Amino acid sequence: MSEEVYKGAGVDRDVAGSAKDRIFKLARSTFTPGVLGDIGAFGALYQVAGYKDPVLVAHTDGVGTKLRIASLMGRYDTVGIDIVNHTTNDILTCGAKPLFFLDYMGMATLSTEKVESLVSGMANACKALGCALIGGETAEMPGMYVGEDVELVGFVVGAVERDAVIDGAGIVAGDVLVGLPSNGLHTNGYSLVRRIFGIDDDPTVLSKYTAELGVTLGDALLVPHMSYVAQLTPVLDRIKGMAHITGGGFTDNVPRMLPEGVAARLDSSTWEVPPLFQLIQQQGKVGAEEMNRVFNMGIGMIVAVAPGDIASVCASIPEAIVVGDVAPVGDGPQVVIA
Repeated sequence: MSEEVYKGAGVDRDVAGSAKDRIFKLARSTFTPGVLGDIGAFGALYQVAGYKDPVLVAHTDGVGTKLRIASLMGRYDTVGIDIVNHTTNDILTCGAKPLFFLDYMGMATLSTEKVESLVSGMANACKALGCALIGGETAEMPGMYVGEDVELVGFVVGAVERDAVIDGAGIVAGDVLVGLPSNGLHTNGYSLVRRIFGIDDDPTVLSKYTAELGVTLGDALLVPHMSYVAQLTPVLDRIKGMAHITGGGFTDNVPRMLPEGVAARLDSSTWEVPPLFQLIQQQGKVGAEEMNRVFNMGIGMIVAVAPGDIASVCASIPEAIVVGDVAPVGDGPQVVIA
């Protein structure tokens, strides 16, 4: 089959080659000493060094329907940041430092500019973390994806010393729960948001200035997912457990760090819910219980700390807020939000 016939079927190898050239340049800019070889081989090589007894921690995730907002606005660099920060925050909950990252991008028609924008966001986020963008896959699949649809998935591998793994096993009643503020929805709840604001039916709402937010709705929705690596790394030795508040909100994520026999009590009066969440709740007439199960409500990470370590943790992280405590589980749910 000639290249012209393949192009007629919707796959342009020339565009793919141009996109790969740009990807390689961006990826190489993130390389760390552990990277062996170059981009473009069938497998990526990385040598783990600097650890006595390392445990590898791996995670994969996607950006979800936030990609739909990016597509409607024609802006893709922020979702590249999203996928790196989301996945590296997840392995951080085990105490792991990110070593290398890979991506998968799929679309109906390959656009060199779109790919470069996505990879630029990922590369910038990786460089900020000292994490190598070591490889990935870009797939042009007409018929599988439609129109401007984009799929973006990230894969991260990190490492932590075996005796420094954070697993929540030592959390006991009386421990204190500390929250770190989020800067927006991060990467969750966008299907509900799109319905509430009628975005799919009328994408122009994204470009309208919203007084409550001080920016357009689209700008507020594309704020990149925060990274908590820099804030938490200096105090990992004082943290017993961590919950990254992603899909499932407080209700589903906080129990993931708790051992049997204890429950988390969160006091929602200890932080101010950002205007974006208030707007979503009011316009969508969403109940408080559902809001807490869908969104992060302004708190992107919750960590469990012994009472004696609270002062030093909060001194190291000025943005930290004491949001609750750990109690015996009793007969109620494992997360109670007052």
